[in-house]
Amino acid sequence: MPKSYALIDCNNFYASCERAFRPELRKRPVVVLSNNDGCIIARSNEAKDLGVPMGKPYFKCRNMLERNGVAVFSSNYALYGDLSARVMRVLTRFCPEVEIYSIDEAFCDLTGVPGGAEAFGRRLRATVFRWTGIPVSVGIAPTKTLAKLANRFAKKQPRCRGVFDLSASPDPDRVLKWTEVGDVWGIGPRHARRLRKLGVNNALEFRGLKRDWVKKRMTIAGLHTLLELRGWPCFDFADGPVDKKTIVSSRSFGHPVTRLDHLLEAAAQYTTRAAEKLRRQNAVTSNILVFLQTNTFKLGEPQHSGTRSVPLPVATSHTPTLIRAACAAMESIFKDGYSYKKCGVMLSGLEPEHSRWLSLLALPPAHRPDHKPLMQAVDSCNSRWGRDTVSFAASGTRRSWKMKREMMSPRYTTVWDEILRVTVE
Repeated sequence: MPKSYALIDCNNFYASCERAFRPELRKRPVVVLSNNDGCIIARSNEAKDLGVPMGKPYFKCRNMLERNGVAVFSSNYALYGDLSARVMRVLTRFCPEVEIYSIDEAFCDLTGVPGGAEAFGRRLRATVFRWTGIPVSVGIAPTKTLAKLANRFAKKQPRCRGVFDLSASPDPDRVLKWTEVGDVWGIGPRHARRLRKLGVNNALEFRGLKRDWVKKRMTIAGLHTLLELRGWPCFDFADGPVDKKTIVSSRSFGHPVTRLDHLLEAAAQYTTRAAEKLRRQNAVTSNILVFLQTNTFKLGEPQHSGTRSVPLPVATSHTPTLIRAACAAMESIFKDGYSYKKCGVMLSGLEPEHSRWLSLLALPPAHRPDHKPLMQAVDSCNSRWGRDTVSFAASGTRRSWKMKREMMSPRYTTVWDEILRVTVE
């Protein structure tokens, strides 16, 4: 039986999350801003129809947004992450196999589902919306690359009503002709520019190229894309999420920072976040890198950037150990007299917790302190009662340096004090 892949994609995900608990916003234009309320990173369909540009700085279009009654929100990552997890749980409950591709996308195996793939996709779409409030589009095809194209068609064409099965289409070549070559999954901007110069402007024209030519000029990855467009699966479902090779945690500050103690607090906070991610993939790190920089866009101000890498004697995921190393690195690269805009940490040399390399200088296992129960207790508390329920003193309490989010909606699903209250009269 031929495979049937489905790509489930949440529509305008960040904007849809803001609407999930605000029914009055269903027909109103909505935009979401990036860190520090900088640029527009998500738009509802109504905002797109107004011509609100993606990536434009908020201060440049603020007046236009106000004139048109656009609802503006700061990014609320706690809400978005939780609603994403809920959507994925619905998919894994009803689909035989699911591969989470990003925060708002997942590939599902619909091979042999009862009633046919398209009917199953429509039931799945309705269930996701009923249980989570998030609208999704479903693209179905015999390969992942074609499923991407089908999903795009389902989202853009109202007559599809959110679901499109390319395998059942009477004219699948029309979809490929409608798709620009740069919109094909696996073809990057550089290859797209080169293909357009050669007269290849859409997916159908790319599919007609010779295999040897594509392999020579676009490597094996381009050949796989070509074969997928021809209906030959080259990308199967992954066995599970791929472990990260590095973990980075960084943010821009809400305002310029000049004091070392504030930078030490930020380094400790970002290290805490990185260590949480490290433990979630059951790994340890043998190296931590700390960096900071001024605002390079302000050419009239003195500029400075610094980086310090600290190797660890024994690979660990113990947050206090990592915080001590990060703060020591921050002290060594800090220079007085500069206004810093951003800092962050990167964990590298990651390896599985139970197969890590040990040092001859380290204490023997019998005399080495076991930090794992403490870290499990901290992670459990923060998971159950909300982020920073238990935090480290080195991260500070006021955190005046934290990024600006003046229009952030409540964290309806992850913080007890911000749960939606409904009054029945």
